[in-house]
Amino acid sequence: MNAPVLSLHDVRKSFGPVDIIRGVSLDVGGNERHAVIGPNGARKSTLFHLVSGQLRPSAGEIRLGGRPIAGCSPQAINRLGLARSFQITNLFPRLTVFENIRLAVMRPRGLQYCFWRLADRDERVRDRGMALLENVRLSHRASAVAGELSYSEQRSLEIAMTLASDPRIILLDEPMAGMSREETRYTTELIREVTQGRALLIVEHDMEVVFTLSDRISVLVYGELIASGTPEEIRANPRVREAYLGEEATA
Repeated sequence: MNAPVLSLHDVRKSFGPVDIIRGVSLDVGGNERHAVIGPNGARKSTLFHLVSGQLRPSAGEIRLGGRPIAGCSPQAINRLGLARSFQITNLFPRLTVFENIRLAVMRPRGLQYCFWRLADRDERVRDRGMALLENVRLSHRASAVAGELSYSEQRSLEIAMTLASDPRIILLDEPMAGMSREETRYTTELIREVTQGRALLIVEHDMEVVFTLSDRISVLVYGELIASGTPEEIRANPRVREAYLGEEATA
């Protein structure tokens, strides 16, 4: 694996006497696609909250590009090169596709509060926004209202907005949830394309997606990392098969 862009060492999270995350350590390489899988209740989203700043760890170390980020705000972590999407789409449904992406582009440039400047006249913002929409195959939908897009198109728009800050690592939390098989195949290929040259940390329940998209897989069970390795290693791991994959591992 190349040099890690994200490193977790003995990360723990407790709520009162209850241990939620129990000593998780893992590295994500600079251009690696790394999946975190586990059964319902494995605390995968809690781990994402710790990495992206929504929660502060009780103990342990999290580093982004070699810099400690445990306890930093989500905004500070984003500025250091980490961007995240959530399980539920996080768009402005009454704005157009382009208006959504324009807001995402303006934020890292510090332009969202420039009330004296007409956003429509900023060619840099317009060109960057249209380039991002082209990357996720939505340029032809730029004038459509975001709330009227199909579910997979909304997820594609959200991925484009995630890319607006030009992150070094992207966190995607169950991007295929609720999709048809056709939509899942489309979105899987889209994620493969837009993460070229970047790191990806993804939580996903669709095992076909996990095993075809990921370079490495980590398995979380009740807040504890029980295995980490290549798809082939995870597929052959008897502890993983017993805890989670079952017959899917040998399909």
